[in-house]
Amino acid sequence: MRPSGRAADALRDVSLTPGFARHAEGSCLIRMGGTEVLCAASVEGRVPPFLRNSGQGWVTAEYGMLPRATHTRGEREAARGKQSGRTQEIQRLIGRSLRAVVDRAALGEMTITLDCDVLNADGGTRCAAITGAWVALALAVAHLRRMNVLKTSPLTGQVAAVSCGLAGGEAVLDLDYAEDSAADADANFVLTDAGLLVEVQGTAERAPFTPAQFDAMMALARTGTARLFALQRAALEGGA
Repeated sequence: MRPSGRAADALRDVSLTPGFARHAEGSCLIRMGGTEVLCAASVEGRVPPFLRNSGQGWVTAEYGMLPRATHTRGEREAARGKQSGRTQEIQRLIGRSLRAVVDRAALGEMTITLDCDVLNADGGTRCAAITGAWVALALAVAHLRRMNVLKTSPLTGQVAAVSCGLAGGEAVLDLDYAEDSAADADANFVLTDAGLLVEVQGTAERAPFTPAQFDAMMALARTGTARLFALQRAALEGGA
C-alpha cells in the first residue's frame, strides 16, 4: 500500500492555473498533490553573447524554493550569495527540457526566461516545474504572436516530466516526499508528446534494480506524461 493510498499508476491530484502571475508574458501555477510551483515566462529582445547575430533565440530557466517550502526553514540562496549545486542542476534541466521542443531559429534573437519558484514542496518539484513551465512558455509564445512579434510558433511539441520509483519492489508513479524518502529507487522522466525521451535521471537508493524494473517505471512515466499533456492542452484552452 502506498502512503497516499493511490494505485501504482495514479498521479496525485494535478491542476494547472494559467495566468497566475498577472504581469508575466506567460505564467502557470502547477499543483501536484502538496507540491506547488509558480512558473513565469519573461521575454527579452536580446540573446546571450554567444548567440548574437546567429539568428537563433534562447530559452532558459531559473529555479528556487521559498524558505518555508519545506518542513523547516531553508536559507535564502540570495542571502548566501550563491546557488547550491542542486539548484543549478535543476534549472539547467528545466532549460534543456524546454529547448528540446523549441525551434530556436523560428524564435529569432530573443530570450525567454522561465522562473520556477517552489511555493510548497512535497516531492517532484523539478518535474512539476518542467510541466508547468511549458504552459507558461506556450502562453508567452501566444502573446508574442498576438503582438505580431512572431509570425509562426517556434514550439515543436509539448514536454512534461514525472517521477517514478520502486516501492516494495513495485513500480509506482509520481512519488510524494513520504514515498520518495523511503523508495528503493527513484527516477525522473522527461518526455515529449511525440513519445521521445529528453532526459532520464535514475538512482538505486537501496539496491540495484533490473532492466525489467526500469521498463516498468518507463511504462508508468509514459502513462503519467500522457495525462499531463492532456492537462497542459486543457490549461492553454482556458488561458490563451
